[in-house]
Amino acid sequence: MAARTGIVPFWKGYDRKAVLRFAQMAEDLGYDSIWVPEAWAYDQFSLLTEIATVTKRLKLATGIANVFSRSPGLLAMAAATLDEISEGRVILGLGTSGKNVVENFHGVPYRKPLTRLRETVAILRTLWKGERLSPELSSLAELRHFKLEMTPVRADIPILFASLQEKAITDIGCVADGWIPTFWPYEHFEDGLAWMRAGAEEAGRDPDALELAPFMAVLPFDDVVAARSLIKPLVSFYIGGMGTYYHAMFCRYGFQENADLVRELYGAGDRKRAAVEVSDALVDAIAICGAPEHCHEQLAEWRRYGVGTALLNLPTGVPPEMTEHFLQTMAPR
Repeated sequence: MAARTGIVPFWKGYDRKAVLRFAQMAEDLGYDSIWVPEAWAYDQFSLLTEIATVTKRLKLATGIANVFSRSPGLLAMAAATLDEISEGRVILGLGTSGKNVVENFHGVPYRKPLTRLRETVAILRTLWKGERLSPELSSLAELRHFKLEMTPVRADIPILFASLQEKAITDIGCVADGWIPTFWPYEHFEDGLAWMRAGAEEAGRDPDALELAPFMAVLPFDDVVAARSLIKPLVSFYIGGMGTYYHAMFCRYGFQENADLVRELYGAGDRKRAAVEVSDALVDAIAICGAPEHCHEQLAEWRRYGVGTALLNLPTGVPPEMTEHFLQTMAPR
């Protein structure tokens, strides 16, 4: 599978006109895809449609659509419509989000998230193939025999899961096309890849066709200390403010003492010190910091651990010129 590079704009402070320019520039520079996030600001399908109108080759991905805020039927329609508008360039990144956002922003019960994720994929595949829904497709909803009254451009729009849990990653091999990890230590990607392969083999699918596409923090600055300092506050937030999954993952992969300290400080309200205490070793395990040439060399190292598509987070809170410089600096070689 050829090496590819995508870009990910941040969902907060999203500047529509600037991102359109970045998308066009990324296409010209040889980037593969743009992954538009969604939380509680802009709707991602509308933004991706706008990007589709100013690009010709760039793949258009949801990064990430959660499976609670839209019904599976609406997700099927939205993805198929965008795929038609873009002439077959859609990638559907899916995830379960979290209880806080799903229940308190969307007002939807957060029940059986992994079941919802798996059943959503089954419904999407059925509708994109032009087939009718059946009650057997879902244990969570009362489905009747509807089908899409339009003909999708593709019945096999790629679906990737964003997940940290073994069961969901195994399910990727059974029903989806790839895995989108965040802050997973790159030297341990093999664990997730093994779970995916096991799921694929169980389902009689080709494990070699599965994609690893991590969201990546890359900071191409000559001052590596300053580069690391820019990512540490976000890492401390993921450890202390994003539930238990990231803390548990870092503990599992050899960073328990550091993760415990950061979580304790963050929970006590000392968020500045929590960020400072994130170790350099942890940052280097989950992000790439340093001079531009070092970043390209390290990105190649990540690819040796199985990365097919590297999804680079665009800089946040900086002038557009700095983002343009980032795109030029990290352009695929």
